[in-house]
Amino acid sequence: MKVKHILTVCAILLVGSTAFAQNHARGQLKVGAAKVDVTPAEDQLGRNSYGILDHTHFRVILFSNGTTIAGLANVDGNQNQRAVDAVNERIEKEFGIPQGNIIYNGTHCHSTGTVPQDELIERMYQAIKQAYQSMVPAKVGVGNGVCYLNVKRDLFDPERGTWWEGPDYDGKSDKTVGVIYFESLDGKPIATYYNYAMHAVITGQLDMITGDFPGKSEEYIESRYGDDFVAIFASGAAGDQNPLYFQQTFDLRDIRIADYAKRGEDISNRMPPGGQGLDRNDPETARLMGEQKRMAESYGQLLGEEVKYVIMMMRRFETNVTLEAARTHISCPGRRQTNGGGRAGYAGEYVDADPISLEIGLVMLDDIPVCMVSGEVYNQIAVELKEKSPYKFTMMTTVTDGHNGGWGGYIPDDESYGAQVFEVLGSGYKQGYAQSGIVNGLLDLIRAATH
Repeated sequence: MKVKHILTVCAILLVGSTAFAQNHARGQLKVGAAKVDVTPAEDQLGRNSYGILDHTHFRVILFSNGTTIAGLANVDGNQNQRAVDAVNERIEKEFGIPQGNIIYNGTHCHSTGTVPQDELIERMYQAIKQAYQSMVPAKVGVGNGVCYLNVKRDLFDPERGTWWEGPDYDGKSDKTVGVIYFESLDGKPIATYYNYAMHAVITGQLDMITGDFPGKSEEYIESRYGDDFVAIFASGAAGDQNPLYFQQTFDLRDIRIADYAKRGEDISNRMPPGGQGLDRNDPETARLMGEQKRMAESYGQLLGEEVKYVIMMMRRFETNVTLEAARTHISCPGRRQTNGGGRAGYAGEYVDADPISLEIGLVMLDDIPVCMVSGEVYNQIAVELKEKSPYKFTMMTTVTDGHNGGWGGYIPDDESYGAQVFEVLGSGYKQGYAQSGIVNGLLDLIRAATH
């Protein structure tokens, strides 16, 4: 195992790196896209589910330059690591797509289910097969927009005298919407991949199957460009970013907390369990749930409008591209909390724990680095990456390849470790290592892929 000193105070172990194809060949871009329904049937829902609000999907975009083939994919919800591995193994054998050349991310909705694993694997495979078989000569454009829908959610409330999850209007929050757009050489829209940093938690209290605002935005964009168009939402560095307008969720939480308090159980400082403690026949509960449904629709439309605007304003397209893909792991010192139990408002106590292995990777489509991190990354880590990247349009996609809860879960930026909030308190990473490891590791991959 080789040790690479990223900074003098931070030794990062690089393990299992996937080598680049270093010829940087340039060739005609070909693109194909597809989506498939992955909504569970009514009899496959969990016992605390209240049904299906809207359908969820797996989406994929494949692209090739004649030498290399890679792709970007997502599922409305969270990726299943075993399903990803099984699909990768199959498509490598059948289509020659190397394992690691497709970035899979979850939209990280808190209110989705999925079909059984074997069925999920087959549906994912069929979507990738369809995208592969539909590839046509194409061109690609890229642009950045802005959307003021997210807000930093780590807040110290002087009235309460404690930390809690609430809108910090003065907190750091990247409003960038990164957009990649593909169309055929004759101008027919094929697909778009757009990146925004905001947790998909608007409808989390409904206890129903739904794609939340990411699914709503995908459907809204797809309705503009045609039935066979594919729009993929990529979850940006949203570890500390919530929807700005979120009051219905807080109000419904309070109703749940009060219901449990009547039964002698205090859940005021932890996440209320799903499917319990909310009377759907209560007029106030019904009103709040109705507002949540409308808010998800509104958020999807507003985000979708910005994506459409960015696409409309694109003027430069590339038809001959280079294409590279790579993966590696970084290893960061770990910690284990010894006084856990609450969600916020107290100082954490820790002992050293085993190092945490974190997967990072890159798909480099000409001058567009799409970076991936397999965890819930705090916003300012992505901001630092974009500031230091040699490329104007740099994306960080998170909760990738099924790794939405592993390797320490939340990954705070170094500055945020003083916040007594659940993401920081429960993080398995020691302060001072993960941010530099992620940023420098991805910059190394970008430099290696630079043509």
